[in-house]
Amino acid sequence: MKTMLRAENLSKTFVLHNQNGARLAVLHNASLQVAAGECVVLHGHSGSGKSTLLRSLYANYQPDSGHIWVNHQQQWVDLVSAPARDVLAVRRDTLGWVSQFLRVIPRISALEVVMQPLLERGVGREECQDKASHLLSRLNVPQRLWQLAPSTFSGGEQQRVNIARGFIAGHPILLLDEPTASLDSANSQAVVGLIEEARAGGAAVVGIFHDAAVRERVADRLHVMQPEGGETGQ
Repeated sequence: MKTMLRAENLSKTFVLHNQNGARLAVLHNASLQVAAGECVVLHGHSGSGKSTLLRSLYANYQPDSGHIWVNHQQQWVDLVSAPARDVLAVRRDTLGWVSQFLRVIPRISALEVVMQPLLERGVGREECQDKASHLLSRLNVPQRLWQLAPSTFSGGEQQRVNIARGFIAGHPILLLDEPTASLDSANSQAVVGLIEEARAGGAAVVGIFHDAAVRERVADRLHVMQPEGGETGQ
């Protein structure tokens, strides 16, 4: 299978300035490889570095050392050393992200929030609106809410808008940070369906899922995080 994402020997230490500069080593020589059409689930106890690794893969965190190679338009880009403009291009076209929380934008409708990733690529508004409407319907967001700002929504409704935004562009690589955390069973199943379709379409998926039933449905293999950033594959 074609490799889409490759992390090599990542290390990350946080300095706790409010605790007399104490240093917390979260990742130590962590490595990971994900192929097209594969869903790898990061697994381990709280504090094992799952979120730090996932956020490093999206370049939200800068590792102290190591490399994050992304297969971007048939070229390998190292997000650790790439200039900011290249990181933004990779995020726009290759690397999708769904976090637990929607960054609410005042006065922007839910439909516009979902459309944004496609609009940034220059896709026509009508096509963007059709795709956004389809995803919001699949995720059971009532149509009466589509023209309202998500700041007024419940946590579960905001999360479903967030998921629709994350999936609309069909990124070749998807990073999912507990996408079903605040959802009921029916809506969790809708998200599982989107993940399965993305994987069947060739997307490489890396995720964190605390719901064991969802994890078992979507995972091709577990990437088990060990203390101090070591890990094993299953």
